Amino acid sequence: MTQIRADAPVQTVICTFDVTPGTAQDVLDALNDAYVGVISAQPGFVSAAVHLNDAQTRIASYSQWQSREDYKAMLRSAEMRTRNRAIHAMCRSFEPVMYEVASVF
Repeated sequence: MTQIRADAPVQTVICTFDVTPGTAQDVLDALNDAYVGVISAQPGFVSAAVHLNDAQTRIASYSQWQSREDYKAMLRSAEMRTRNRAIHAMCRSFEPVMYEVASVF
């Protein structure tokens, strides 16, 4: 279960996807399928959420991992390399960034 706390012992990854209204649903479907079919079963996976803005031009995913190494291992798997290439091809840009929670209000 997602816990957003400054002292949570997890690695947070926020990915943003710049999409068009015409590709937003395709990217959402691909992301949801990846989370259900592959990502959530990977060692170190804690939780995730996927968000779509009202204009359907930005998607953000928020995931938590037990460690950076677990997240990186998931990305290096053959299955996710293939899926990520397909997802990236539908986006204008894609940016994954690792964070530590600094404050919660």
